[in-house]
Amino acid sequence: MTSHVRHITIDCADPYALGTFWSRVLGAPLASDDFPGDPEALLETPGAAILFVRNDDPKAVKNRVHLDIQPQDRTRDEEVERLLALGATLVGDHRRPDGRGWATLTDLEGNEFCVECSAAERAAPTGSRLPVTADDVTSAVRLSVDALAGATEGWEAPAGTLEWTCWETVEHLSDDLFAYAVQLGPRTPPLDGEVPYRWAPERQGGPYNAVFADRAAGPAGLLATLEASGALLASMARTTPPEVRSYHGFGISDPEGFAAMGVVETLVHTHDVAEGLGLDWAPPAALCDRVLARLFPDAPAGGDRWTVLLWATGRAELPDHPRRTKWRWDGRPPADQTASSAG
Repeated sequence: MTSHVRHITIDCADPYALGTFWSRVLGAPLASDDFPGDPEALLETPGAAILFVRNDDPKAVKNRVHLDIQPQDRTRDEEVERLLALGATLVGDHRRPDGRGWATLTDLEGNEFCVECSAAERAAPTGSRLPVTADDVTSAVRLSVDALAGATEGWEAPAGTLEWTCWETVEHLSDDLFAYAVQLGPRTPPLDGEVPYRWAPERQGGPYNAVFADRAAGPAGLLATLEASGALLASMARTTPPEVRSYHGFGISDPEGFAAMGVVETLVHTHDVAEGLGLDWAPPAALCDRVLARLFPDAPAGGDRWTVLLWATGRAELPDHPRRTKWRWDGRPPADQTASSAG
């Protein structure tokens, strides 16, 4: 057995204020029991949390350990400008004319950190595809929960063009994320069928689920099941070796493929539910682009990536392309697709 990093701990004069700054930088929440004046503040981020601890000794020299920040859906330079607006200070500009390099900033208490090029900027010169990651699952689910959290009524209305209600559709989405996670769970994942949980509808015409939310818990409880199922899939995608394969009806897939499936389900079913509830919903274009490249390699390369994903899943019109009445993704890893074509 080995150890793992549980917290990255930062000494500071005001844990809550500094934690709030970093919460805005990373888009992650402080722990619900942290308040102004507390001696500690915990920021839950994927991988390892950041713990801010009060220390009255002033910072005197450069940090021996610092954080490197990589923006997800912005360029490096856009992220630098955003962080400066939050109160960061630019103390070292190592950006190069060829677009590479980094910028060194300090936070509210003078702790240095660096902003690197985004993954898209790194991949652009080579034309390589950006992978779909466990963090993408977490991000998609959190965006969905945040978008739907304000709705207290309308959950029995149809979800967009679906025959399911908004409540049933979120249950179905929770069930999808759960089902993708468990496919990677056995020591020898199945290649000929799904892990045999019992899936059944609550009513005729409803979705076939193993996961149902307790109606007595209300919409907040429903969204808790969604967030929990998303966390299960993110954990499995992060910890399962990439060479593992498991069954899916749209192609035997790998951990990245199941993560991408979970992201697509989250984005498009949140669209369905948002239509039923009368809410706005538009996920990040870069996230849509990554799952399109992984699961829909035949999708058009240009145009608004969210609109293209809606078209690919039969939910939108796309100029110069017939509307899809039937659709499916290709869950096979790209290497397996290439080997199959060669064979």
